[in-house]
Amino acid sequence: MAKQQYYDDLETASPEAREERLMGALRGQLSNARRNSLHFSHLLAGFDLEAVRDRADLARLPVTRKSDMIDRQRQDPPFASMLAVPPGALARIFQSPGPIYDPEGRRADYWRFARAMYAAGFRKGDIVHNSFSYHLTPAGSMMETAAHALGCAVFPAGVGNTELQARAIADLQPAGYTGTPSFLKVLLDKTREMGIPSSIFKAFVTGEALPPSLRAAIADLNCTVYQCYGTADLGCVAYETSALEGMVVDERTIVEIVRPGTGDPVAEGEVGEVVVTVLTPEYPLIRFATGDLSAILPGISPCGRTNMRIKGWMGRADQTTKVKGMFVHPQQIADVVRRYPEIARARLVVERERDLDVMTLHCEVASPAEGLAAALAETMQAVLKLKGGVQMVAPGSLANDGKVIDDQRPAT
Repeated sequence: MAKQQYYDDLETASPEAREERLMGALRGQLSNARRNSLHFSHLLAGFDLEAVRDRADLARLPVTRKSDMIDRQRQDPPFASMLAVPPGALARIFQSPGPIYDPEGRRADYWRFARAMYAAGFRKGDIVHNSFSYHLTPAGSMMETAAHALGCAVFPAGVGNTELQARAIADLQPAGYTGTPSFLKVLLDKTREMGIPSSIFKAFVTGEALPPSLRAAIADLNCTVYQCYGTADLGCVAYETSALEGMVVDERTIVEIVRPGTGDPVAEGEVGEVVVTVLTPEYPLIRFATGDLSAILPGISPCGRTNMRIKGWMGRADQTTKVKGMFVHPQQIADVVRRYPEIARARLVVERERDLDVMTLHCEVASPAEGLAAALAETMQAVLKLKGGVQMVAPGSLANDGKVIDDQRPAT
């Protein structure tokens, strides 16, 4: 490993110093968002932004949901008035599936992946084989701009043309790879099949799951692979380090884990929805609800980086389902539960009995008061416009998997 183990001193700062820096930058970003973004000027109207001093204050601000972005941008193209700069001031504009338009600013390492690539072992002077797409979606540019920020050269391989890519590896001798883990395995297998000694001994991957079996198979091909978590809207959110214990949150990113369908933070270790605030001035996403599930890991990483860690991607938070022909949303369940502070956690279980939909709200309550179940049933009917049962369960008995709605009906 190079003498400099960390990208910069921010990674080993005390948690208190980091939090003070982030909260100070957050207040500036909130002011920028309200002043220059029409969407956030409306959303944040009436809030005393200078009074936002900690995460509890941040949690009082409204969320903006990724699940709403397609409709928002369709009604108010191209960026739903969320940009804080004119579109012509951007470097690139991408189109992700949906479609959702994603802006890229002109600053170096706009997507903030350089730090994560550094943790994966990429260094100045490396040649990087980038197999992410370079058209429509931003992944190719995300990796290339990060590699350039580190001082690396990039071969823009893109997707497909496996044999041509294998020959380029033979000629260029790249040290690193960026792309999906599955295509890395395909590429390494192809070089072996063609009798080409692969020079790729380190890889930085994202875009799909990296199960232990695939990581081990890639390691057997003499390549160490690290993954990160990010989105086309936000850029890098968190990344793996040599410790391989969860993912360290990026230094210019504020991550909250909330109860799905709400903006309410959950306890450390509890699975919930990932909500992200970035300090990107061009596109000031404040409390952006990703729809992904994760959980905060306790303590700091054995690698020495002191920032918060998350477990990584753990599934999707959007558990909307249809019961008796009507949609039931996680936020509706949260609205029901919020009225009863004695409930620690709740989950709506939907089943089918004798061809009929049946739903039961399971509630963790230490000492249920008389009449609580009946009151909950009435509230459920008022909020959901559907009748359902209520079952009290012991605290800690519901699975810690982030589920608010558990649809157990057999697939048809």
